[in-house]
Amino acid sequence: MKFTFAEKKMDSSEELRAYAQRKISKLDRLFRNEAEAFVTFSLERGRYRAEITIKNNGMFYRANELTNDMYASVDSGVAAIERQIRKNKTRLEKRLREGALEREVLPSYEPADEAEEFKIVRSKRFSIKPMSPEEAILQMNLLEHEFFVFRNEEEDGAISVVYARKNGGYGLICDAPEE
Repeated sequence: MKFTFAEKKMDSSEELRAYAQRKISKLDRLFRNEAEAFVTFSLERGRYRAEITIKNNGMFYRANELTNDMYASVDSGVAAIERQIRKNKTRLEKRLREGALEREVLPSYEPADEAEEFKIVRSKRFSIKPMSPEEAILQMNLLEHEFFVFRNEEEDGAISVVYARKNGGYGLICDAPEE
């Protein structure tokens, strides 16, 4: 597994990085291909946050844990990712290594004056993968996002968005061909 570490408002020790690497590496047995792990350590109001994102085979698995001890945050994050994978076991089986599980941003909106221009403060680029709406919902839930953009296999690759509805369930927005 390839690791990338980042820190916000704190310095992490080599011991902490080695500990995180050892704990997160245990998840590597679940994946067919080599995975990439992005780990961010931060200090927020006297509490320690460990954000762990694992990318493997086009899928992302993310956990974000805040505790009074950074080691406990890492442990909780690894456990949360493992829970996500086990919870979605049947849906993820074709993407994970065979036999791996046999053992038990919405932007804020403020009304602008007519003379004021809209200002883009952050921009992201990513490849949009063809997948089914069910796969997109799974990916959205794994990332803990409120929406997910994808190419809809069922609509001949049309750009689509799935989103979590406030009253429960999910919504799907598809690109309609121009007439």
